[in-house]
Amino acid sequence: MEIVNLWDLIRDVPDFPEPGIVFKDITPLLANPAGLSLAVEYLTQPFRSMSVDVVVGAESRGFIFGTAVAQNLSAGFIPIRKPGKLPCKTRAEEYALEYGVDKLEIHEDAIQPGMHVLMIDDLLATGGTMCACCRLVESLGGKIEAVAFLIELAFLNGRKQLSEYPVYSVLSVAD
Repeated sequence: MEIVNLWDLIRDVPDFPEPGIVFKDITPLLANPAGLSLAVEYLTQPFRSMSVDVVVGAESRGFIFGTAVAQNLSAGFIPIRKPGKLPCKTRAEEYALEYGVDKLEIHEDAIQPGMHVLMIDDLLATGGTMCACCRLVESLGGKIEAVAFLIELAFLNGRKQLSEYPVYSVLSVAD
């Protein structure tokens, strides 16, 4: 049996999407059955004893891990999408990226007040994307139990923006 090192399945792409940014490309991990399974299990394990009604993931890589974790937890999945992608009435939130500004939307009826929510994304950088997602969920009455990431770029201090929630990351980059 081969032992999988998740770091071996994550490729650094320098200067993408802009000069000075080192993009963490997870497509090799996604293509590797053992790596994908291990990553999903690591993202699921800390929350198995927690009461989670739905998992929320942001477009697009949050969908990949969020749906798999939701299935493992016998929970539903709610997508947060880029503007104009959801067909019904939405609520929107703008946020700052490490290299610009963007906006996310959620269906207004996606979260019922009091629902226990686990937030999932592939990467924590500055925390802007996840903070916007959390604001959307809370604006609908959801109770965020935790936020989880496959990779955390710890040197960007995104965890600090999310300090009111339990934050979990599988892998961390110190510098």
